[in-house]
Amino acid sequence: MDVQKTTINAIRILSAEAIEKAKSGHPGLPMGCAPIAYTLFQNFLKFNPKDTAWENRDRFILSAGHGSMLDYSLFHLYGMGIEKEDLMNFRQLGSKTPGHPEYGHTAGVETTTGPLGQGIANAVGMALAEAHLAAKYNKPGYKVVDHYTYALCGDGCLEEGISYEACSFAGTHALGKLILLYDDNDITIEGDTDVTFKENVGARFAAQNWQVLHVDLVASPDDVAALSAAIEQAKAKTDKPSVIICHTHIGYGSPLEGSAKCHGAPLGADNLQKSKEKLGWNYAPFECPQEVFDHCAIAAEAGAKAQSDWDAMFAEYEAAYPELADEYKKVMAGEKPNFEEIEGLYDFEKPMATRQTSAKVLNILSAKMPQLMGGSADLGPSNLSEMKDTDEITYGTFSPDNFAGRNMHYGIREHAMSAIANGMQLHGGIQAYCATFFVFSDYCKPAMRLSALMKLPVTYIMTHDSIGVGEDGPTHQPIEHLIMLRSIPGLKVYRPADGKETAAAWVSALSGNEPTVLVLSRQALPQYENSGKAALKGGYILEDCEGTPEVILMGTGSEVDLCVKAKAALAEKGVNARVVSMPCFEEFEKQSEEYKESVLPKAVKARVCVEAACPYSWYKYAGDNGEIVAMTSFGASAPAGVLFPHFGFTVDNVVAKALASIEKSK
Repeated sequence: MDVQKTTINAIRILSAEAIEKAKSGHPGLPMGCAPIAYTLFQNFLKFNPKDTAWENRDRFILSAGHGSMLDYSLFHLYGMGIEKEDLMNFRQLGSKTPGHPEYGHTAGVETTTGPLGQGIANAVGMALAEAHLAAKYNKPGYKVVDHYTYALCGDGCLEEGISYEACSFAGTHALGKLILLYDDNDITIEGDTDVTFKENVGARFAAQNWQVLHVDLVASPDDVAALSAAIEQAKAKTDKPSVIICHTHIGYGSPLEGSAKCHGAPLGADNLQKSKEKLGWNYAPFECPQEVFDHCAIAAEAGAKAQSDWDAMFAEYEAAYPELADEYKKVMAGEKPNFEEIEGLYDFEKPMATRQTSAKVLNILSAKMPQLMGGSADLGPSNLSEMKDTDEITYGTFSPDNFAGRNMHYGIREHAMSAIANGMQLHGGIQAYCATFFVFSDYCKPAMRLSALMKLPVTYIMTHDSIGVGEDGPTHQPIEHLIMLRSIPGLKVYRPADGKETAAAWVSALSGNEPTVLVLSRQALPQYENSGKAALKGGYILEDCEGTPEVILMGTGSEVDLCVKAKAALAEKGVNARVVSMPCFEEFEKQSEEYKESVLPKAVKARVCVEAACPYSWYKYAGDNGEIVAMTSFGASAPAGVLFPHFGFTVDNVVAKALASIEKSK
């Protein structure tokens, strides 16, 4: 038996069988890429199947996530917890083998992929994290952080704009331990890529400072030697990332080879049988010869030994550099400081924009959290997202000359920035944040959604939060963005009203296991005496009246000030009002029914909700008799002081709405 060839064919047939049984899936990629994946796993990938979370493992990302059966076939053969029954339950409810790879669901899956191009950007983030942590913690003779990041992509990934952004960033930053394996089969769902994608991919990558290598798997379909030589060459080039362009046939071995018909649909029982005959596969469904498992176990055993050797080296490292080793262990474990013990976190006096209060909080926290790392998409001076050097700490800029730097400059690449931050967070050892204008959350949203899906506590700093942006006009004034982000399950959206609420938002972001968006103002906002840690509950009583309120005024961010002033104006009219600040709906909804009732008693039907954004977030809290002061159009170009009254954000209007709501509630 040619065990190498048999193992490659096992990957092909297991994948095709699972897809056929499910009557759903994408057999073309696993069948075409089987020799690529085999070569990587058998000859290069450093991993321990018994400990898929080992810190110093190589990372493998299937960016073309529709080919998920490639992952599951590999995980089955290499003993990573996927059994025959799991393959047979491909794409079924509750199985370990969902339609696209899901991080946290299947051991061995490094990131959730499927939206094309995201995996490439995640891989860039992982390679960035490896370079950063190696620069911080490695010492002569002690390579504590020393691994490669591999990603497998297809034509679709490279057609997506995020791949250009991410690969440009990776080349600029000389991430030499990043290796991209490109399945160049010239086929997408609609057919031959000649109609959509004819560029010289190699020239594109060369222009982005990548090493470009080629392997022809069309002329020689299972050329492990050529693949191995290319990967060796890629690993040897450490001053720039490498792309290995693998010319393949989609659906290799099947009667549909080279056709779009095998991209996203099962082969069919007849074609599956013909594939087995062509590949010389004579085994029962979902069965493989023991020789294949024994062969794969050689790589698994090598990985287990690599981890054992690393453990022994780390023990020596701990003895030689105890403080550094202790810090490394803490950041890799995701340890956070006791936020209650950090002095000055909630201390604010004069009016400040919440982007300014965020900057103050960020710089207090960065001194206590060596793993905090991030930056902006070319808007650092406006987002105020930079960690400033002190006498004790020099943060520096992450660059090819200083991988130890903690301040990131992403360039104007919002989508890739967010996905790179996901990759950094996934790697471990880094608490990632990124920043841009709130209106550009449109560009970040696909990666933000994946942050939420994977439960990654990435912090998104989004400044210039409303029509308060002013003269830049409607293109830069977010309107629908709050409701867009609030609709994403598992994403926390904080729009603080002052400095103490901003501090609470940061504490919430860094304490939890979900992503958080900090929506921050450009213009100065007052500081409130009664604000503070109560904002951790998402909504709370900022100012109250004696007895039961006749109306509740609630808002977020800059509009809380209108509610406070309207309360005073209503008091002059003999009307008792309560002001509720609602910086984070998601946290408020987590509170007990008793707490929510204490803040927003159901008996008080008169309510006014005030927010300079789309009104749809508020109907639940306004109730049948409530009024909403919000934006129902795009903004305009004018000073903020002109725009707010122009669009009805005045004390008089809030008072009028309160009186109208009271009247409706009688």
